[in-house]
Amino acid sequence: MTTFKTNTDSSTKLSIADIVQTVVEGPLPLRVNAYDGSTAGPGDSPYALEISDPRAINHLATAPGDLGMARAYVSGEMTASGVHPGDPYEILKVLQDLHFHRPSVGELASITRTLGWERLHPISPPPQETLPRWRRIAEGLRHSKTRDAEVIHHHYDVSNTFYEYVLGPSMAYTCAAYNDPNWTLEQAQENKYRLVFDKLRLKEGDRLLDIGCGWGTMVRYAARRGVKVIGATLSKQQAEWAQKAIAEEGLSDLAEVRHSDYRDVTESDFDAVSSIGLTEHIGVQNYPAYFGFISSKLREGGLFLNHSITRPDNTRSSRAGGFIDRYVFPDGELIGSGRIITDIQNVGLEVRHEENLREHYALTLAEWCKNLVDNWDACVAEVGEGTAKVWGLYMAGSRLGFERNVVQLHQVLGVKLDPNGEANLPLRPWWDA
Repeated sequence: MTTFKTNTDSSTKLSIADIVQTVVEGPLPLRVNAYDGSTAGPGDSPYALEISDPRAINHLATAPGDLGMARAYVSGEMTASGVHPGDPYEILKVLQDLHFHRPSVGELASITRTLGWERLHPISPPPQETLPRWRRIAEGLRHSKTRDAEVIHHHYDVSNTFYEYVLGPSMAYTCAAYNDPNWTLEQAQENKYRLVFDKLRLKEGDRLLDIGCGWGTMVRYAARRGVKVIGATLSKQQAEWAQKAIAEEGLSDLAEVRHSDYRDVTESDFDAVSSIGLTEHIGVQNYPAYFGFISSKLREGGLFLNHSITRPDNTRSSRAGGFIDRYVFPDGELIGSGRIITDIQNVGLEVRHEENLREHYALTLAEWCKNLVDNWDACVAEVGEGTAKVWGLYMAGSRLGFERNVVQLHQVLGVKLDPNGEANLPLRPWWDA
C-alpha cells in the first residue's frame, strides 16, 4: 500500500494526492491518480479515481461530499477506472469506507497555497443538475401543481427510448417482486403487478384508479383482466407512450392514461386505488391530504395499496441528499413506513397488511444497471454521456442503499370501512406472497 505523509507547514505546497490524503481519515480504500502526476492509495487496487482536470477540484472543494463528487464525475473531470459508467456499484461499495476529517489550520493553509484561491470558488455545475430547493420558487411553492409538474418533467421526461433500454419490455420503473433471486427482471415485474392486483382483490368489471401510473404497466395489467382503469401521470411523455400501448393492445375500452395531476381526477367510487412509486414525490407534510384524497375516491369496502421507498426509521430528515435532490428526484422526500401507516390510519382507512421488499429493490436495480451497461452506446446516443452517467451512479448507489438498509421499500394495504366499521374481507391474507 502506498500512502503519503503530508507536511502541515503552511509554507509547503502539496501535490493533489497529498491533499486527498490530508482530508481522508485513515488509509485510502482505492487508488487516486491526479492530473499533476501524483498518486495515493493502494497500488494494487482494482479501482481508481482519476482526477483529470483542475476543475474537478473546484467541485470537490466547494461542495464536499456526494454533490461535489457527482459534479466532477458527471462532467467528466473525474472518472472511475475498473468499473463501467453504467454500473459503478463496485467502486461505490469501496467508497463507502471513505471517511473525511476537517483539516487543521496549518493543513488548510498548505492546501490553499497549493490550489490557489481560484480553485476554491464555485464553478458552473453540469447541465444535468437542477436548481437548489431555495431557487425553485420560480416554479411555484414546493409540491404545488406547477412545481410538481416541473420536477416530474425533470426526472421522467428524459426519453421514452432511454427508459425502454434501461427498464426493459415491462417499462416498470418501480421495485419488482422476486420469488426467486434467479428470476429474470420481466418475471419479477410481472409478479409485482400480480401481487398488487391480488392484494386489491380486483376482478372483472371493477374500477381501479392508478395514481402516478408511469407508462401504464399496472393500468394495462388490470385492463387485460377486465378491470376498468384510469391512470394519471404528470409526465407528458409517459402518458403518450402509455396511451399508444393501450391502443396497440386493444384495451382502449377499458383503460385510459391521462396527462394529469392526480388531484384533477374527478371520478370517484372506485373499487381500488393503487399508488406505486408516487408517495416519494408528495412531500411528507402533504400525506394527510394525499391519503384523504385517496379515501374520498374509494367506495365503502374499497382497497388501497401504497408502494413506496421509505427510510428505515421515522426520526431522521425526510429530505434527500444533495446528489439525489439536484440530479434525480428534485423535491423528493422519504420517511419511515411508520409515518405512512399513521397518516393512512388518521384519515380513517384501516391498515390490513404491510411488508418490506427492500432486498427486492436491490435485485431490481442490479438488473436496470445491467440493461444500461448492455445498451450503453445507444443510451449515450439518446440522452448524452452525462445523463447516462447520472443514471448509472444513481441506480448503483441506490442498490447499495437498499442492501445496507439505508432505504427500504414498503407496500401498505388499507381498506375503507363501512359506517358500521365493517371491512368485509377474508380473515386471512387472500393472495399468494
